[in-house]
Amino acid sequence: MSNYHIKHLEEYFQVYRKSVRNPESFWEEVAEEHFLWRKKWDKVLDWDFSKPEIKWFQGAKLNITENCIDRHLHVRGDKTAILFEPNDPKEEAEHITYRQLHERVSKFANVLKEKGIKKGDRVIIYLPMIPELAISVLACARIGAIHSVVFAGFSSTALATRVNDCEAKMVITSDGSYRGSKSIDLKGIVDDALEQCKTVDKVLVAKRINSDISMKEGRDEWLQPLLDAAYGDCVPEVMDAEDPLFILYTSGSTGRPKGMLHTTGGYMVYTAYTFKNVFQYKEEDVYWCTADIGWITGHSYIVYGPLANGATTVMFEGVPSYPDYGRFWEIVEKHKVNQFYTAPTAIRALAKENIDFVTKYNLDSLKVLGTVGEPINEEAWHWYNDHIGMKQSPIVDTWWQTETGGILISPIPFSTPTKPTYATLPLPGIQPVLMDENGNEIKGNPADGRLCIKFPWPSIARTIWGNHQRYKDTYFSAFENKYFTGDGALRDEVGYYRITGRVDDVIIVSGHNLGTAPIEDAVNEHPAVAESAIVGFPHDIKGNALYGYVILKETGEVRNRENLRKEINQQISDKIGPIAKLDKIQFTPGLPKTRSGKIMRRILRKIASNDTGNLGDTSTLLNPEVVEQIMKEVIK
Repeated sequence: MSNYHIKHLEEYFQVYRKSVRNPESFWEEVAEEHFLWRKKWDKVLDWDFSKPEIKWFQGAKLNITENCIDRHLHVRGDKTAILFEPNDPKEEAEHITYRQLHERVSKFANVLKEKGIKKGDRVIIYLPMIPELAISVLACARIGAIHSVVFAGFSSTALATRVNDCEAKMVITSDGSYRGSKSIDLKGIVDDALEQCKTVDKVLVAKRINSDISMKEGRDEWLQPLLDAAYGDCVPEVMDAEDPLFILYTSGSTGRPKGMLHTTGGYMVYTAYTFKNVFQYKEEDVYWCTADIGWITGHSYIVYGPLANGATTVMFEGVPSYPDYGRFWEIVEKHKVNQFYTAPTAIRALAKENIDFVTKYNLDSLKVLGTVGEPINEEAWHWYNDHIGMKQSPIVDTWWQTETGGILISPIPFSTPTKPTYATLPLPGIQPVLMDENGNEIKGNPADGRLCIKFPWPSIARTIWGNHQRYKDTYFSAFENKYFTGDGALRDEVGYYRITGRVDDVIIVSGHNLGTAPIEDAVNEHPAVAESAIVGFPHDIKGNALYGYVILKETGEVRNRENLRKEINQQISDKIGPIAKLDKIQFTPGLPKTRSGKIMRRILRKIASNDTGNLGDTSTLLNPEVVEQIMKEVIK
């Protein structure tokens, strides 16, 4: 029986038991049988969560791009590797075969080398969802440079923070990007960011929107002429399994973003294995994940996981609403998509529109549907199941994080019976536990607690770039010898897991993790603001939206409140990006605080959510009277 491709529930349980009884031999078998190694490992696993130190496939040598590209050339060289679907449906889709991908990645890698990038250097990639984004990621991996993709919706300040944190030598960007009917000046954002950065000496610019941009002499160069002149073959750098592959920044609950560091061998093995099983990918399938490569979902399940399996992976530049709300389904019909992976936010937005946007397209090709980014609510799950999957295509509600590198809890289609709102069962090798607030494991079912993982898996992030102490404090200090996910979860009577949401100050809005601290910092920089507190509240489309309680410096501030709200949101947009804007802003004379000065966000969350039936005991607050005032003025 192959550990690699699970097809039945009984087989899942057999494989799962084997994987937790002897994790080392389980992952060794998967790694040995399905990948190309230049040298085999000396030791499968070395770990100590108290330090925390985790090493997989120690001493092994490989290059991940050989596994994603080169080894497919003789069997599927003419198969489409990346299917690029542009923003404008009138522009033709581009099919990039494995052979063409090999040449384009090699040329790009040679350009990077010629511009002085070597193994271990950090390269920031700030590109729209065009083929150059996937190609530049793979080109970095080809030569051993560490890529750090920054989502091209982030502001110049957010970009500068990331450039400075990893001391990047190069930025790869484009003149601009298309997003629905809008175009965005990406190069201008890069120029602004780099005024605050000292380490970048080269900016390579791809042409996408053919806009007029300024090019800084000696620093900025157009990418295409360099690629045209480059040699079409590049010998891959031989990497150690534990060499860094990429840094990906995620919002922290405190100000600075966390640069999660993922390494090469374990990440490759885990993303490839989970892609194959969670999506039940078969040789001729066309697979589409609608995420942006700026997020971990795009890294693991648009680029590395699919390509390591020799899959055809769709890259979509646009948005689900342009030119109309049928765009996703038009693409599914056009390319006969078999696996479709998107966020609950997108599903909720599409479910609100006229069903004609769905019914006019033939979706018979769909075999598996997936969701990612946040738990899917029951209503959206049923709409997706009934109208998109026609009750024939199982929904895999996948739970994982930037830090985990790959999917940890998910149904296996056609094997695991699905249950709306439940991520169901852990994948092989994953050992979840629920903990109570006193640090004890909650045994038996049903149960409700904090979700931890008690044993490492190959794609766990190894550290936070430049700050190992923060890595330890954030993930390994709350519960002894366990990775703490930051999420709460329920386990039902049969052992299925349901994620109930963050237990820290991170709010998931439209599938994006937003730390409240950086948003509050941005709000507090407004000259009229004394203090603020941001909480999440339920939203029909986004899942959660942001509610801001803002104290003004002058209580008698008579300025136009509406203008002030606009200015505050503009400030957030400039500092972090439009994704972090507040849906509601309430001006308040005070915030409920404990006697030690801690803001009671639990109370603010309940008020924002219109759930004021049980606010708990407010008499212990320093200022209990403020709660009544806030409730009186709450924005409905």
